[in-house]
Amino acid sequence: MAQTLYFPLLLIALCSISECVQRQYYFINEGKNWTDAQRYCREKYTDLATVDNMNDVIQLMKSVNDVRDQNIWIGLQKTSVYKWHWSSGDPVLFLNWISGEQDGSNKCSVMKNGQWIIEACSNTHVFICYNMSRGLVFVKQKMNWRDAQSYCRQNHIDLVSVRNQNENQQLEKFINDRNSSESAVWIGLFSDSWQWSDQSNSSFRYWAADFKDHAESAAIQPNTQGQWGDYSWVSHQYPFVCHEDKLIVIQQNLSWSEALRYCRQNHVDLVSVQSVEMQRRVMNVVKLACTEAVWLGLRHSCALGIWFWVSGETVCYQKWAPGNGTSEEDCELTVRSGAVQSGGDQTWISRPETDQLNFICRNY
Repeated sequence: MAQTLYFPLLLIALCSISECVQRQYYFINEGKNWTDAQRYCREKYTDLATVDNMNDVIQLMKSVNDVRDQNIWIGLQKTSVYKWHWSSGDPVLFLNWISGEQDGSNKCSVMKNGQWIIEACSNTHVFICYNMSRGLVFVKQKMNWRDAQSYCRQNHIDLVSVRNQNENQQLEKFINDRNSSESAVWIGLFSDSWQWSDQSNSSFRYWAADFKDHAESAAIQPNTQGQWGDYSWVSHQYPFVCHEDKLIVIQQNLSWSEALRYCRQNHVDLVSVQSVEMQRRVMNVVKLACTEAVWLGLRHSCALGIWFWVSGETVCYQKWAPGNGTSEEDCELTVRSGAVQSGGDQTWISRPETDQLNFICRNY
């Protein structure tokens, strides 16, 4: 039985659900081991395929030309370092362990009395999904963590993410109001040692039910809906999928107007950020910049007192740093434009358009 509550802090992308795909996939029907496939993709495209979410899974599967009878390499590889991730792919900006920071190797997390506890992912608990239209969904069926993840993805969006203390308190209240008998509830936090070839921050995983975590490279399994297994990169040769990013960081220091002209002459435009997913893509590429902030296609109109995207899109999703992005900008000295910080939490800031910064162009 599932119970729901509208949870606005988790639904910050409602204005832009139908955003364009920002990554293009290319199926290469040549058998190579994983490292040779990686080398090929880096020479011809951007890298071996990275997958951020279920929409990427769908787009990737469209690229494989109905090949369903063999494994297909993607860009996921095992490392020696374990990190905590959210199932949804949200960055881990907040942790609330019951007794300080904790390390976990292939572990998952429950919430109990508002704090988080590490448990074996094979344990069974009730769990919380989130849904773009319904908000939080309490599922009163005991499942292990991976089965709970599959249930949420099939019926809603994903297991719940918690990005800050305010969301943690709201989630605790939501659980307390609906959970009188069960003290521990699965949330979407898990640890693993897998890393994407392009070094992106994506924590999305789509393992098949028989995933053993014994080998060091990931491939799409045959006759599945795009689910993955792990295989030895040395002893297996499979076809593979490359990707080409639709965002590119230009490491030239230009004013905002010069950056806009460069993007329109050489690519399509300065980037617009209209959703959480696009902000995550920007966060993945902005680390390549060599200036402390990077121009976006965001402009302030002194006449109207509003911020707008030069692409013509409405500023719906926002990620301003505190004190930035107000309608009352100082227009006496110079026009203000929007940039994303290349470090820290990579929020947006208002800068004089004459500042000399790197910038992000879009190719779509």
